Amino acid sequence: MAQKLEKLKSSRYYGFVLLLAMLLFFYAVFKILTPNNFGSPANLYSYLQSSIIYAVGGCGLYFIVVMGLFDFAVGSNIVLSSIVGVILAKKFGYAGFILGCLGCGTLIGLLIGFLYNKLNVPSMIVTVGLMLIFESVAVFAAGGEKQTLPENLRFFSGAPGNIIIALLAFALMYFILNYTKIGTYCNAIGSNEFTAKNMGIDVKKYKLIGFMLLHFFVGIMAILSVSYGTTMTALTGMSTMSRNFQPLMGTFFGIAFRKYGQPITAIVVGEFIISIIFNGFVALGAPTTIQNVVTGGALLVIVALTARGGKGSVVK
Repeated sequence: MAQKLEKLKSSRYYGFVLLLAMLLFFYAVFKILTPNNFGSPANLYSYLQSSIIYAVGGCGLYFIVVMGLFDFAVGSNIVLSSIVGVILAKKFGYAGFILGCLGCGTLIGLLIGFLYNKLNVPSMIVTVGLMLIFESVAVFAAGGEKQTLPENLRFFSGAPGNIIIALLAFALMYFILNYTKIGTYCNAIGSNEFTAKNMGIDVKKYKLIGFMLLHFFVGIMAILSVSYGTTMTALTGMSTMSRNFQPLMGTFFGIAFRKYGQPITAIVVGEFIISIIFNGFVALGAPTTIQNVVTGGALLVIVALTARGGKGSVVK
């Protein structure tokens, strides 16, 4: 009996049921506490619209977090890539918008990965320094002005545009994880980097690829973010750091549930759960300080769950 129970717990269906149970639990709690202000079909659709943006970023972060790395420059890249995309969109339409966001994002990932490998210092130190640089570059690129996406280029501001691009991002992550060496080697490096080197894996190469993939997904997130909000303002003084943590929480869901073979599902559903929690407290009229406490608490709980899932959760 115990053996059957262990087998059930290790199956992909158990992970999916566990995610669904968490989703229903938090929905039920806030629906009971504030039935008139929370959880209507229109509300849930709105929560989904915002959560898929963070889920795309969470998918990108998975490629480096699974290797034990971290990146504080995600938020600054969202802002910079959005601004570059909007500037190019005004000149070249959708082609400029999409290529501007994706190209800027990917180039930044290449730079981060290159400097991380060359400087041989922890990823947090490299990315904090680069975050400050990217914030300054964004201010220069924007010319001190708020950048607004033209009205005729807002296909990705809502369904079906944002759903289409998000599904393409999730499909790309699924393909990379399941059908390429990149997914296999990233997991191997995260499990035991020393063993991965002895197997002949070029660890530095795949860490560079991991950062490039992360920031390619950040470019997609930039497309969705500036389309959803329609404007982007350059920020300084580490103000972009707040954009790092919500996609990161989705990534931690993915790391924690990868043993069930459900990393992508866990990231998407996890971000939806986080969105439900945030909006639940808004519906209750809770002050921002309480929401921040809940955010910090949720991050700690998710990290604790992730730490049990393997060695790849240790940040380098």
